[in-house]
Amino acid sequence: MKRIGLFCGGFSSEYAISMLSASTIEANFPKNYEVVKIIVSTKQWLVEFQGEKIPFDLSTCGFTHMGKFHQIDAGLVYIHGNPGENGKIQAFLDLHNIPYINSGPLASSLSFDKWYCNQFLRAFDIPVANSIFLTNIKEKTHKEIFDALGLPLFVKPSDSGSSYGISKVKDASDLAPALKSAFQEGKTVVLESFLDGTEVTCGVYQTKDGIHALPLTEIASENEFFDYDAKYNGKSQEITPARISTDLVIKVQDRAKKIYQLLQLRSISRIDFMIVGDEPYVIEVNTTPGFSSASIVPQMLACEGISLSSFWESIVEFELKD
Repeated sequence: MKRIGLFCGGFSSEYAISMLSASTIEANFPKNYEVVKIIVSTKQWLVEFQGEKIPFDLSTCGFTHMGKFHQIDAGLVYIHGNPGENGKIQAFLDLHNIPYINSGPLASSLSFDKWYCNQFLRAFDIPVANSIFLTNIKEKTHKEIFDALGLPLFVKPSDSGSSYGISKVKDASDLAPALKSAFQEGKTVVLESFLDGTEVTCGVYQTKDGIHALPLTEIASENEFFDYDAKYNGKSQEITPARISTDLVIKVQDRAKKIYQLLQLRSISRIDFMIVGDEPYVIEVNTTPGFSSASIVPQMLACEGISLSSFWESIVEFELKD
């Protein structure tokens, strides 16, 4: 029986969400695999094994229990944010020649950074919002920002996978605190023009039968936008399937599959769009979307009539085929 190391936790504000995702995945993983959680934190990495928590040895990519050394045969990285969603653990596994059920380091790192990802996609004529990139808080004057993007606008940490530090700026006086909040979460910040439309998101994954797009979910947030509170504290309606025309559904799904191919993604990803008129603009690409029982991707799978266990079985069969 192959042993899968399920990396969870992480260094970001979404540690607890990652733990919930990991629990759902573990409970629905194919039974012919042994799953061991590897809980990653800034202090130490611990393996949950036979009711104990044992230090994970980074030099050997394994652990010792009762005098016997155990190594993982493959990895599944399910950390929302650093050091999983940005590809660092995938690179670590590559160095140890251990396969994993995730997008690789380049795809993960590129998708993780909102600015670089959108500029990459723009080069392939994928519509994205107008934006400004900042490496420090004084790089552009407020007037330059407003002249370029207008109001309202969004301020987001560019290099952070969490929903913290994102602000919708409606008044000029809101920009300074928004920038301060964003730079507390990330080293770089992206400012984006406001897209007024219908927000939808599309899950995409690959099996031996090809790339599949799941039913769309429409996001109707009670807040100003789909922030952490809306995402995790019930302050939004997540409507699956989305209330849009069949033609628009197909257009979004085709675009999502194209992005999946362009970025060379693997396993499950979720791509967020804002539909303005009949044009889907990409908002964000998530290579480690939430997978708790209340998360969006499980809702999409339920709508499609796919069980969580058969979903992971089809992904594992394809990703670990070698």
